[in-house]
Amino acid sequence: MVEEAYKLELERLEKEIYEKVKKHAEEAGLRLNPDKRILAVLLRGLAMNKLKRGEFYCPCRRVTGDPEKDRLIICPCVYHMDEIKKFGRCHCGLFVKG
Repeated sequence: MVEEAYKLELERLEKEIYEKVKKHAEEAGLRLNPDKRILAVLLRGLAMNKLKRGEFYCPCRRVTGDPEKDRLIICPCVYHMDEIKKFGRCHCGLFVKG
């Protein structure tokens, strides 16, 4: 029963973060990664971080435990726009050039 509740909450959080990052991408002139498998893995990682750590931390960055440093990696992280300008995508690949 606990496992089923965890799974349902994880799915709910995946939908929540998907809507959040989709809106951000649209407003910022970006796109979400077009590879649906990669997108699903990233959304799952974000949802798991929310469940385990309390925030939608980027799944590709290390949470330090320092609230000041860690707030910088809450998705969308403060680094993503510079990374997209330089590399065409953010570090984890969630956001790509529009």
